[in-house]
Amino acid sequence: MTSVGIIANPAAGKDIRRLVAFGTQIDNHEKMDIVRRVLLGLDAMGVDRVWMMPDTFGIGLRALEGLKGRLRLQASLLQMPAEGSAEDSRLAAHLMTAQEGVACIITLGGDGTNRAVAKGCGRVPLIPISTGTNNVFPRALEGTTAGLAAGVAATDGVRLQEYSIPTRKLLVKRNGETIDMALIDVAVTDDLFTGTKAIWEASRIKEVFTSQGRPSNVGLSSIIGCFRPSNPEDLGGAHLVLGGEGQRVLAPIAPGLIRSVSIRRCSPLRIGQAAEISHYPSTLALDGEREIYAAPGQHFSVELSPDGPFILDH
Repeated sequence: MTSVGIIANPAAGKDIRRLVAFGTQIDNHEKMDIVRRVLLGLDAMGVDRVWMMPDTFGIGLRALEGLKGRLRLQASLLQMPAEGSAEDSRLAAHLMTAQEGVACIITLGGDGTNRAVAKGCGRVPLIPISTGTNNVFPRALEGTTAGLAAGVAATDGVRLQEYSIPTRKLLVKRNGETIDMALIDVAVTDDLFTGTKAIWEASRIKEVFTSQGRPSNVGLSSIIGCFRPSNPEDLGGAHLVLGGEGQRVLAPIAPGLIRSVSIRRCSPLRIGQAAEISHYPSTLALDGEREIYAAPGQHFSVELSPDGPFILDH
């Protein structure tokens, strides 16, 4: 049986940046409609089975209720708890790949959602639909075409190896041991607590590590994108040290939130290379969300890895 996974994060696009900036707001009712269009696309391509992540809002369940009698495929929620945290997305991705054997996973969320999915999906390719606050990793895709593309892949209409695009990731290491990862950027801030998680105050950012830097990016990776742009094909990222009397650039660090940032030093970050964090104590924000406290006496570094999740080229 051909099967596809769908992970729709009800919390995506609802952090504090929605209030301090002017990001696109996609509510959970619109996410339900996107899931419905995805399901109709999958059904049209002859997919047999769809597994969906259960969530606290009921996006998947409500989407199915609105399509009663219209689907030939069999769609079910995974048997797992819905805690309302990023762990839901990671666990769902793991179950879909290790237990249900899906051909690919369609995600609805932003960089944070896809970061969680990447921890559980292994080498199964993703089709990421942007519904978050910061959307560098996911793309602005119509649900119908995403469902059609996933259906072609799942029914062997294409060879997955030929149309799966590798991505990079940033490994966060403490005392030489990898403890976490990010897909787009790791920011070092002078905050000493995670607080609201989302980061939007440029004055508090001391260092930024990025896996890419395109001028079209919105978020912390836009700083390098505005200062020294790179193409997605470039085999490298960057390490920025901010503050002081460095060169100033205007960067959109969140949707509608454009700030002048001083870059004191910019160093390339190559595949397999680790760069040390120099600001302690600090809090590390992974893909825009504060996650890790770095205490004095510890040794943190960030390494650029080529082993990020695959994206299905639709």
